[in-house]
Amino acid sequence: MPFSLAFPTVDPVLITIGPLPVRWYALAYIAGLVLGWGYVRSLVKRKELWGGTAAPAAEDIDDLLLYAAMGVILGGRLGYVLFYNAGDYLSNPAEVFALWNGGMSFHGGLDGTIFAIWLLAKRKRISALSLTDVCAAAVPIGIFLGRIANFIKPELWGHPSDAPWAVVFPGAGPLPRHPSQLYEGALEGFVLFFVLRLAIQIGALRRPGLVAGLFAIGYGIARIACEFFREPDPQLGFLFGGATMGMFLSLPLIAAGIVLLFRARRQPLGNSVKKPA
Repeated sequence: MPFSLAFPTVDPVLITIGPLPVRWYALAYIAGLVLGWGYVRSLVKRKELWGGTAAPAAEDIDDLLLYAAMGVILGGRLGYVLFYNAGDYLSNPAEVFALWNGGMSFHGGLDGTIFAIWLLAKRKRISALSLTDVCAAAVPIGIFLGRIANFIKPELWGHPSDAPWAVVFPGAGPLPRHPSQLYEGALEGFVLFFVLRLAIQIGALRRPGLVAGLFAIGYGIARIACEFFREPDPQLGFLFGGATMGMFLSLPLIAAGIVLLFRARRQPLGNSVKKPA
């Protein structure tokens, strides 16, 4: 038996209020949305980051919290049902609504959020790209917390490994495995957040679509890299040539990010407001 780390025993239920268990998984979603909302509000208030580009108003960001929450939950669940387990849910359609049993897709949640942003932008008559940019800047916060929740549950563990930081996960057999949830949290969450933060600091919000494009490319590359260490979903396995569904769904995301980057570069740079002579 190679050296491995003991799995930290953490009850997936944080607290039980009457008959209602409050799970770390649900708390991660709530905390990600609330912290993301606060971060986005701070970005739209800093006018120097936008130059001559119109920033969404703070009240628009308040509405965005509700729209994004609905997009994440409905899109994430629908994406999981369609992409990862359609056969089982066709046999048991009532299970589609059993969110407490788990089963969410990041790519589905992303699609749901994009649709929600489009609806909000149309209703408010504001730039959908600028709204998408600030939302994309905050998404890594939720990803980081969500991957920590995946580790605590535990689920979505990695391949067997003899690395000194490998972990024996409950329910995954006796072999130590890559803590792939933590790899994803580090790359898709922590690292991507600071890459986008740096881009914003040097003026990325002045070109609508640039931050969203960087996020799409960065997340897609990070997700594909982490999939090499992660066990595929058992009901799907490897699709072809060692590829997983996560890899497959990340390719169009990278392509969309490249399109957004080229589109943003063709737009005139939003300059700072000129001072009177």
